[in-house]
Amino acid sequence: MKIKNNILRLIISYTTIIVFAWVLSIKFLRIDLTSEGRFTLSSYTKNILRNLNDKVYIKVYLTGNGLPITLKKYKQYINEELDEFKVYAGEKLDYEFINPSESKDKEVRFGLYKTLTDKGLLPIETSEVSDDGKTSTKMVFPGALVSYKGKEIAVNLLKNAAGSAPESEENVNNSIQSLEYELTNAVQKLSKQKKPEIAFINGQGELNEYEVMDISSVLSEYYTVKTGIMGGKPGILKNFKAIIIAKPMNKFSEQDKFVIDQYIMNGGNVLWMLDGTNVNIDSLFLTSSTIALPLNNNLDDMLFQYGIRVNKDLLLDKFSSPIGIAVDGSDGKPYIKNYPWYYFPVILSDNKHVISKYLNYIKTEFVSTIDTVGYNNKIKKTILLKSSENTKPEPIPAKISLDQVRSMPPDNVMHGGKKNIAVLLEGRFTSVFKNRPIEKYFPNMRYSDVITESKPAKMIVVSDGDIIKNEVSSKGQPYPIGFDRYTRHIFQGNKEFILNAVNYLCDDGGLMTIRSRELKMRLLNHDKVVKNRFLIQLINIALPVLLVVLFGISVYFIRKKKYR
Repeated sequence: MKIKNNILRLIISYTTIIVFAWVLSIKFLRIDLTSEGRFTLSSYTKNILRNLNDKVYIKVYLTGNGLPITLKKYKQYINEELDEFKVYAGEKLDYEFINPSESKDKEVRFGLYKTLTDKGLLPIETSEVSDDGKTSTKMVFPGALVSYKGKEIAVNLLKNAAGSAPESEENVNNSIQSLEYELTNAVQKLSKQKKPEIAFINGQGELNEYEVMDISSVLSEYYTVKTGIMGGKPGILKNFKAIIIAKPMNKFSEQDKFVIDQYIMNGGNVLWMLDGTNVNIDSLFLTSSTIALPLNNNLDDMLFQYGIRVNKDLLLDKFSSPIGIAVDGSDGKPYIKNYPWYYFPVILSDNKHVISKYLNYIKTEFVSTIDTVGYNNKIKKTILLKSSENTKPEPIPAKISLDQVRSMPPDNVMHGGKKNIAVLLEGRFTSVFKNRPIEKYFPNMRYSDVITESKPAKMIVVSDGDIIKNEVSSKGQPYPIGFDRYTRHIFQGNKEFILNAVNYLCDDGGLMTIRSRELKMRLLNHDKVVKNRFLIQLINIALPVLLVVLFGISVYFIRKKKYR
């Protein structure tokens, strides 16, 4: 009877397992037991992966011997993320890890390095200290090449926080946070069939096409980028997902203001890059001095109505980039010497908003401050960029002279605190043309044609037009956006900020929501790990072995006693 019961239980167990396996084979089921859903892709990513029309192939170059432990951890996480991508894309996605340093032939190895760099992958040089104190360096490409339908795009997967070593734990943790966004962003750019349209507005002395060529090239990966003059024609902007107004130096007519206002009222989105003052930098170098004057572009009433004011001042910030001035060398020959120049603030964001988190340093020139004004419970205002604590707003008119490089304001007056540089406004805006006779500007229109409250819309106001500007060489070739002609350094944050800003304005709750995800990084205390290294090794290596031995001995004596 006992044997029959055991056989019956065995049959029931096997039947249950087979039925359960069959149900799982026909029912898609994945369970993420982490509290923040670390291994769960967003619905936006899943939708993109499930609707691929062709195969995506991803080559990841973060692998090989001698990687620092933090990058080994990141490589494992990338592997797990791509496995998750493959679950939803199926046979339409494949990937491999490639070691760019695998070849022993130096020419082959350096040839591959150059190819990857030319394609846009940024290498880093890592260093690792062994237990015996020896330091070794290695060239690492923490990125991937994503291919789809004959097109290829480079994705740099490591977020380099300013002031941190590339392989630091902070950088790796930030990179893990944004990994799904970076990969999904690349796949979407390659697979999107129709790009939304955005426009740079011209006609009021804005930056010309050469001065925004670099950022236009970057934005063209996501959008169809156009430029044009409004000409006071209502409705001319209706097909654009967003418009960019980059450093206008002349007055806007009331007709053009109406065109922009009604575009916003219909749910349009605007990136305003506005100077509060007019500083002629060419005059500064020609005559060694210039006068900073208030810049009147006839937008103050419009912006005030929306809840923002760009002040007519100049912000001096001790945390700034230098200016180069020709001086005579000891040999009598002139050379360029860099001096501190507080009129060129450098912005380092500590903001956690999706637009401004994880940004590198941002370069500005002759920036003004921004205030939020008025109260409208239908408008949400978010500060995106701030200066450092060591600031001094300077009223204008003000004389600016190159002689000031030798006498920048002392520290005891640079205590103005953090000042707003960029602000995001979201919600339903009130028209600046509310209760105004529109027939004055458009004889064929009536006030009833004016929309006085907007559909949900977004705008970002930045108090410096130079953030988006790229320098142009004497031969007419554009430098990268953020390029500093004095230090020859490229401030990567300028491009990152503008791209994030436009993506946010144009996004309807998809891609940018992925970037807003926060994963809880459960980190060990580094100081305690170093201090208790031997004890931790003992517990993790010796203790499990000891427990297995004790268990084996216990089982031996129990069995010996039972069957004696």
